[in-house]
Formats: sequence, C-alpha cells, structure tokens
Amino acid sequence: MQLKFYKYQGTGNDFVIIDNFQGGVELSKEQIAHLCDRKFGVGADGLMFLEKSNKYDFVMKYYNADGNLGSMCGNGGRCIVKFAKDIDLIGDHAMFLAFDGVHEASIDKDGIVSLEMNDVNDVNQIDKSTCELNTGSPHFVSFVSDVSSLDVYKSGREIRYNDTYAKDGINVNFVAVDGNQLIIRTYERGVENETLSCGTGVTAAALSAFKLGLIKSSPINVSSMGGVLSVSFDYAENKFINVVLSGPAQKSFEGIINL
Repeated sequence: MQLKFYKYQGTGNDFVIIDNFQGGVELSKEQIAHLCDRKFGVGADGLMFLEKSNKYDFVMKYYNADGNLGSMCGNGGRCIVKFAKDIDLIGDHAMFLAFDGVHEASIDKDGIVSLEMNDVNDVNQIDKSTCELNTGSPHFVSFVSDVSSLDVYKSGREIRYNDTYAKDGINVNFVAVDGNQLIIRTYERGVENETLSCGTGVTAAALSAFKLGLIKSSPINVSSMGGVLSVSFDYAENKFINVVLSGPAQKSFEGIINL
C-alpha cells in the first residue's frame, strides 16, 4: 500500500499526519509504530489522523509512537490545526473533536497557533515541589533546581514505571523556575523517552507552578529543548479555566511511503 503522509512539528515535537477526511485509510498498531520509527519509517513522536466530523471542522485521532491509541496531545493539536489550514479545510479558526472533547484554536498572522485546552479542576499537590494533574493527558510535575544536568530518561522512567503509575503510565516533567519563566524537560509515555517538547506537559508545568506559588501571574512562558511555548489561564475557586497553549507549528515535509 502506498500512503501519503505529512510531517509537522511544534517546538520539536514531531508528528506524522494522515489526511483521512474522506475515510478509507486504516492502519494497524504495527504499521503506526513503523511509521513513527526513526530508523525504518518516517520518524515521529506520534501519528494523527485528520477525519471528518458531522458537527465540527474535523476529528483529531492521535496515536502514540508505540502504535497505541493516545490521549490528548497539545502540540499535536496545534500541528493538526496548522495542517487543516494548509489544506484549506479551515481559515484562521477551528473547532475540532479530540480524545478529551472539543477544542477551539486560532492561527495569527505570524503562524502562532493558540489552542484552548480543557479546564483543570484538580491539581493534586503531593508536596512542596511536586504535583499530579491531567491536562488532557496525565502528568507528574517535579520542580528541581537544575534540569540541564538531569538524566531525564533514567529519572523519568523510574517514575513512569513505579508501582503507582506503571499500569496506565504517566508523563513525567522536570521543571526549573527561571525568573518569570519555566524551563522544562519531559519523559513521555508511549514514546518512552525524552521528547523535545510536550504541549500538555508544558501546560501542566505552568498550572503547577501557579498552584505552588512559584509564579504569580498568567501568561507563563515555558522553555523546552525545542522552543518556547506560552500558557495563559484564569484561576478561580481552585479551578483553572480559559487555559490556552500557544506557540509555533510548522510543516517539515510530505511524502509517500510503501507499507
């Protein structure tokens, strides 16, 4: 089978996108994992199908790099919105359905894609430097003094596979406060490695920093190894609302691969 694909990235978090708006494309778990393989396939942190919706602009169906159906992906959501604009499916605004519900997004004149995330009702503060929360995907956030020298693969894997999280998995974020911004490194479940950026992780880090009183106001800039994202929100009655993740999303290339 010959398959047309598109490759997009948002702050280094990269994705294979399949235009399945007209239907007809079905891939096995093994085929998806092969496409995401960086040595034998296209190479990506995840794969997305853009599919038709009777109510919204489109449906985003996200798969992790291991081929398993994933939860919400913030950078993936921003990339698929840019892809939808590039193929003239939308203009500068979109409303689409993802794993965790309906999302709105917009693209400004500079190509910055702003994605509305779900409200976050519960940030579980474990201790003075650690939180657990769900921003469309489950996240463990640990604030540390220095992230640059940290072995994120080793430390992240230890938490992701401990007795508490091993069954369902969790994304693990190590975050340092640098003035009024954050510096983050993330170990992602499904990829089972460190990624250059994680949109839901960046969101989780920003909300956790505010919850712990480490940063006092919104928006919060978060610097990952792949670039800088911004998270804005309102906080009322122990609930984060109007949460928006903003940053660049760009097409890398497109091609045809034989499966």
